[in-house]
Amino acid sequence: MKKVLFLVLLSILVCSGFSQSASKPFELSDYGVQIEPDKRLMTVMAALEFAGLETPLSKNGQEFRLRLREDLKGADESLRTKLKDFVDRYKSRHSKETTPAQLSAPFVSLAYALSPAPELNEPVRTTDLPDDLLEVLDFAPLVREFYRKSGFETKLPEYLKLYQTEGDKMRFSASQMVGNLLDYLHTKPILLSIERIETQVPDPKNSKKKVKAYRTVERERRFFLVPDLLAAAGNVNFRNIGDDYYAIVPPNTNLRNSEARRAYLQFVVDPLILKNGKDISPLREGIKGLLEARTKAGAEVSPDIFLTVSRSLVAAVDAKEIEFQRVMFATLTARQKIDLAKDVEAKKAVSAKLNADKQVLADETALVLSEAYERGAVLAFYFADQLKGLEDSGFDITSSFRDMLLTLNPVKEQDRLAQATEARKRALVAREERKKQLAVMAVKNQAAFQAAFERSKVLKVKLEEVDKVIQAKDFVEADTRLNKLLDEFPGESAIYYTLGRTASLSAVGTFDEKLRNTRLDLAKLHYINALNSSTEETDPALKQLCYVALGRIFAFYDETNVAVQIFQTALKYGKADEKAFAEASAALKELTEPKKP
Repeated sequence: MKKVLFLVLLSILVCSGFSQSASKPFELSDYGVQIEPDKRLMTVMAALEFAGLETPLSKNGQEFRLRLREDLKGADESLRTKLKDFVDRYKSRHSKETTPAQLSAPFVSLAYALSPAPELNEPVRTTDLPDDLLEVLDFAPLVREFYRKSGFETKLPEYLKLYQTEGDKMRFSASQMVGNLLDYLHTKPILLSIERIETQVPDPKNSKKKVKAYRTVERERRFFLVPDLLAAAGNVNFRNIGDDYYAIVPPNTNLRNSEARRAYLQFVVDPLILKNGKDISPLREGIKGLLEARTKAGAEVSPDIFLTVSRSLVAAVDAKEIEFQRVMFATLTARQKIDLAKDVEAKKAVSAKLNADKQVLADETALVLSEAYERGAVLAFYFADQLKGLEDSGFDITSSFRDMLLTLNPVKEQDRLAQATEARKRALVAREERKKQLAVMAVKNQAAFQAAFERSKVLKVKLEEVDKVIQAKDFVEADTRLNKLLDEFPGESAIYYTLGRTASLSAVGTFDEKLRNTRLDLAKLHYINALNSSTEETDPALKQLCYVALGRIFAFYDETNVAVQIFQTALKYGKADEKAFAEASAALKELTEPKKP
C-alpha cells in the first residue's frame, strides 16, 4: 500500500514541474527573481485611479478599487481636479491609444523613474529621457501631493500586505515558469554584470600628469515580479532599467503563459548578447540587410543589430519551449495509450494521431516565428533551428551561444517567410478552428460556471456542518456524511481533503499501531485524491494544506526524503494559507538542518 501511494505522490510532484534535490528547495532568488510590490508604482497607479483613469481590473483588483475609493472619500477635491485635468489633457493628445493599459504605460515608466517613497522625486529633465516619460514628468509633483495629502501614505502599510499576498500567490507559477525555461535552456542566468569604467590616475613616472586606467565594477542583476492590484487585467507591463528588470503583473495571472515569461527570457538572454558582442559585430551588414527588407515591407523595426539578435533569440526560445513541452506531453499520453491498446491497428492509430499532433504544433511554431520575423526578429528561424540541437544534446545555451553565432549566415535567412508559407497557412486554419471551438465552449462554460458557483455555495454550507461533527470528535459520523457528499458532489477536492483530515484526526491517540497505520494510509489516499482532482481554479490554500498534511504523515513514518520534497512543494504556494506555510517552513528546517548534539 505504501509503495503504491509513494508512486502516485511522486507523479504529483513531477507533474508540479520540479526536479529539485531533497536537500535544497527551489529558491527563486537563486535565479535572480524577487517578488515584491513597489511603493512608487502603487502610489502612481492609485493617483491615476483617483484622477478617474479606470482600467478593467481582475476580481481582486476590483475589490481593492472599492476599498481605495472608500479610503479616499475624504481627500481634497481640488487635488482630484488637478490630477484629473493632467490625465484628461494627456488623453486628449493620445486619442488613438484607446485602451487604459496603453494610456497608463508612460505613467508606469514615471513610477520607476521616481526616487523611493516617501520622497518620490523625479529625475532631472534631460533629452536623454524617453519621450513618453518626458511627456508625463510633470505628473510627479502631483503624485507627491497625492501621497502626502490624500491619506494614501497612512494606508500604505495595509495596502502593502494586500499586494504582498498577491505576490505570494504568484510564487508557484513563477517557480514553474523559471524552472521550465531554464531546464529547456540547460542553464542558469548570469546574475552579475561586470563593467570596466575608464578613469584617470596619477602617472607613476610623472606625478603632475594623469594617465588612463580602468576599474572594474560588479553589479547584481535582478528580475522583479511586481504584483499590481490596479494593473489592467491580463496585461503584463515590462520595464528594464539598467541591471534591474521589472514585470508588473495583475492578480490571477498564470505566469507560464504570459508576457512575464518573455520578460524573464530577456533577463536571461541579454548578458549573452553583451558577452558575445565581438562575434555579433561582423554580422552587422548582413543583419542590416534583413532589417532593411522588413522596413521596405512596411514594418517598423529597430536598426539596432544587437537588439535584433536579442529579440530573435527570445522569440525562438519562447516558441520552441512551448512546442517542446507540448510534444513531450503528447508523446507521454500516446505511449500510455499504446501500452493499453489491444491490437496492432489500435497502436498504429495512436501513433498516426501523435504524428498529426506534432505537425500541428510544428505549424503553430512556424506561424509564431513568422510573426516575430515580420516584427523585426529576423533571426528567429535560425535560432529555432539551433535550439533543436540543444534539445537533443542537452548543452548549456550559455556555452553554446558563440558557436551558434559563428555558423550564422544572414543571407540564408532572407527566404525564411517564403519557406514557411505552407506551414503558416495550415496553422492559420487551425487557429480559426480553435477560435470557433472556444466561442462555443465560452457559452457552455458561462452556464457551467454559474451552476458550479451555486453548487460550491451549497457544498460550503454542508462542509461547515460536517466540520462541527469533526470538532465533536464523532469521526464515524463525519466520515459517513462526507462519503454521502462525494456521491452528491463527485470529485470535489474539498471533500477529499476533509476526509483526509477526518482520518488523520481519528488516528491521533490510537494505541493500536495497525489500526493507526491503516487510518494514516487512508488519510494519505484522501489527500492524494484531493490533489489529483484539483484544477487551476482550485483554491491554492487547499492544495497547500493537502501537501502539508501529507508531509506530516511521511515525516511520521520517517520517510524523510519524500517528506522534504512534499514540504518544499507546499512552500511554492507562498502564504496561500499562513499557518500551512509556517508549518511547512518549520518542518523543512527540522528535517534538513543537522541535529544539535
